[in-house]
Amino acid sequence: MPDGVGSLNEKMGVEIVEFSAERVVATMPVEGNTQPYGLLHGGASVVLAETLGSIGSAMHAHPDKIAVGVDINATHHRSATSGTVTGVATPVHLGRSMASWEVVITDDRGKRVCTARITCALIANPPG
Repeated sequence: MPDGVGSLNEKMGVEIVEFSAERVVATMPVEGNTQPYGLLHGGASVVLAETLGSIGSAMHAHPDKIAVGVDINATHHRSATSGTVTGVATPVHLGRSMASWEVVITDDRGKRVCTARITCALIANPPG
């Protein structure tokens, strides 16, 4: 199973804080992940959400299956311009062939910045 750290996550400063089959938490700095107006880039929030949902799905699927993302959506509620955002993923559905997670991203004040939902297909672990 992947450890959840990849080159994109490293470039974006994503740090996994907590992980279990029931909850995955990570932080990400706003600085370096902004769009031209200085606001947290919506795509950065989606990367954080996909990271968390994928890790949770992979943990649920392990060891017989792997998780591959098939759908993600995000609603951006308010902007973040500095500090750190925190994403908390909790399962919506943990099945045999699919796993769906809700990811709530908040700013340093605890205000909700983004709500995302990710669904992963759980497929047979390829040989080799």
